[in-house]
Amino acid sequence: MSLFINIPEDKEPLPSLKTGRGKLLWIASTDHKQLGIMYLCLALFFFVIGGLEAMAIRAQLALPDNDLISPELYNQIFTMHGTTMIFLVLMPAMVGLATYLIPLMIGANEMAFPRLNAFSLWMTCLGGMLLYFSFFAGGAPNAGWFNYAPLSENNYSSTKGVDYFLVGLILTGIGSIGAGLNFITTILTLRSPDIKLNMLPLFVWMMLVNAFLMLAAFPLLNAGLFMMLIDRQFDAHFFIPSTGGSAILWQHFFWAFGHPEVYILALPAFGIISEVIPVFSRKPIYGYKFVASSSVAIGLLSYSVWAHHMFSVGLSNAVNGFFAISSMLIGIPTGLKVINWIGTMHKGSISLSIPMLFAIAFLVDFTFGGLSGISFAIVPIDWQLTDTYYLVAHLHYVFLGGSLFGIFAGIYYWFPKISGRMLSPKLGKWHFWLFVLGFNLTFFLQHILGILGMPRRIYTYPDLPYWKVLNIFSSIGAVFMFIGMAIFFWNIYKTLKKPRTAVANPWDAWTLEWSTPSPPELKNFDEIPQVHSRRPLWDLNNPDNPDKKLN
Repeated sequence: MSLFINIPEDKEPLPSLKTGRGKLLWIASTDHKQLGIMYLCLALFFFVIGGLEAMAIRAQLALPDNDLISPELYNQIFTMHGTTMIFLVLMPAMVGLATYLIPLMIGANEMAFPRLNAFSLWMTCLGGMLLYFSFFAGGAPNAGWFNYAPLSENNYSSTKGVDYFLVGLILTGIGSIGAGLNFITTILTLRSPDIKLNMLPLFVWMMLVNAFLMLAAFPLLNAGLFMMLIDRQFDAHFFIPSTGGSAILWQHFFWAFGHPEVYILALPAFGIISEVIPVFSRKPIYGYKFVASSSVAIGLLSYSVWAHHMFSVGLSNAVNGFFAISSMLIGIPTGLKVINWIGTMHKGSISLSIPMLFAIAFLVDFTFGGLSGISFAIVPIDWQLTDTYYLVAHLHYVFLGGSLFGIFAGIYYWFPKISGRMLSPKLGKWHFWLFVLGFNLTFFLQHILGILGMPRRIYTYPDLPYWKVLNIFSSIGAVFMFIGMAIFFWNIYKTLKKPRTAVANPWDAWTLEWSTPSPPELKNFDEIPQVHSRRPLWDLNNPDNPDKKLN
């Protein structure tokens, strides 16, 4: 029994990066697999930079009244760290995994718009490079990754860094819009005719919802960025209160993008976890329809919660009440997913491989971050904690404990497929334990700092009771994370030096990408795959066991 009608033997391999011609072919490529790999390399490159910025921040805040970094440079590093991690690490990593995997998972040979795919990558790359060029052009942006007006206006920030911030993010936004359009068209038009929407792998389902969010959210951000750029360059008055503008208008633009962006970064991680947990529990996903439909609910509700970031600006009680209720409601479909993942693991034959370890860490830390986020839906609590380190801790539990842990699970899971090599499980466990322990040491303590009143966005702080010791241990946790990431990069480097030995399906997984060689050839499939359920490779390996097939 074969999954395919015909599989010829003479497929062409991907060009090598070891020759000049090979490198040129990659740079000029429109192949989705090469572009996906370049997205991931771009994310890892900026991860190094953003991580070094984070270490500089924690070094400055390790002790009270510290003067290791000047206030001006601290503001620039603080701004660039947040901007880098969100727009140049998490976004490219998610888009890169989806770009590589979606055609393979739906039985297609390419994305719907290959040239647009390449354009999206290079626009993202150009935006990131332009953003960092600001360091050499008079100073990096210094108004925070949220770039609040009027802090970002000429009267407050004369550095050209804010202009580079605006133009750089406009370019990355254009790249994200192109990627979202490509994902939607590819999934809806190029999937195998046998694959109905209710048979899509959950990672593909999440990316389909995610792509619609990207198409709706990034134009809002780009509109606000253009308006602020016009303010700064042509003395317009959109966000300048002294001339009749509204600084609060910028917050509406930014957070109308910013809260959907939370789920733009979270939904792909949900999809990764929904692929990893069933495979390493040896069970089909519990409640496939609930997981898929709750993703749609999250996408819709994400546009009704943005002003819970603005409770402290003085909105009316009616407005605060609406956004408080909607912020609580969005926790329901997210909670359903957690129940589905736990239900999948229940009575499963669990294998604690590295992808599964990161999936479990994701479940614990993202759930904790979600619960702390629900506390911000309660307006009096938000007023008390919104400008403290409690919010910094919550944000990192969502973005790192959620999105980044999901990315780590995905990299360890699909690395054999992408590279043809297996990452060292021993080094992977060192990476896991150091990073997870360091992460929780760093950011759990910041909840306590926030409750004690330590404000965020500060360059230094006085030696108040418990602040010093909590900040010291928080910085020690950052060192653990740094060492864990060094091991992770060493693992990748060491593994890539080895010959390709990974089999096509080392995890005994069930989705279509595992039916191709590791790594896949330049052309994914010569014939359209025949798919009869959500687990085509399970069907292939169990043709005489229908009671084990997914209903």
